[in-house]
Amino acid sequence: MRIDAISIFPEFFSVLDLSLIGKARESGLIAFKAHNLRDWTNDVHKTVDDTPYGGGAGMVMMPEVWGKAIDSVAAGSKPVIIFTTPAGELFTQQIAQELSTKEHLVFACGRYEGIDQRVVEHFGKDFEVRELSIGDYVLNGGEVASVAMIEAIVRLLPGVVGNAESLEEESFSEGQLEYPSYTKPQSWRGLEVPETLLSGHHAEIAKWRNEQSRLRTQKNRPDLLK
Repeated sequence: MRIDAISIFPEFFSVLDLSLIGKARESGLIAFKAHNLRDWTNDVHKTVDDTPYGGGAGMVMMPEVWGKAIDSVAAGSKPVIIFTTPAGELFTQQIAQELSTKEHLVFACGRYEGIDQRVVEHFGKDFEVRELSIGDYVLNGGEVASVAMIEAIVRLLPGVVGNAESLEEESFSEGQLEYPSYTKPQSWRGLEVPETLLSGHHAEIAKWRNEQSRLRTQKNRPDLLK
């Protein structure tokens, strides 16, 4: 899989050199590159934003520089272009699964009041475009959201996570949150590991885990049960 990110802070993505994602890059499972949006500006100040039409606070990122950047990064390919925005569709495990099957992803990381909407409309005519949000809150820019999405997507690629079975039992894989986990010691600060997990009875353990998954989902994310 090839992944590109366009941002005015490309160094933000150095975190992807770490852990399993870093190993996936080293082994060639993914090819990732972060691009500096300012490389496609023409003025001495490398300007990427201007005041919004209609008035209001903040600045809007200009379409011309974004158009050049995406034209360049997408050249010779047919990527899915992802605009990270709090106004977008909620990013879910299902969307992560869908995107993990794509050959090329381009993340467009907006700042300030966002990217001129005409950029989304223009590239939506020839490419698959997704406007995605990681939650109902506002960040300073799209880099944090892009890193979160990239990790969620890449870990689903074959060979990235060592034990593939762990992907089948984690939160959201079955539409519920994952059950609680325990390890040694059996007793810690007056708290005990549930006896069922010590029984060695696999059917009872599976039943307990399923029930705990349902109870945790009911408590923390009842919307998933609907």
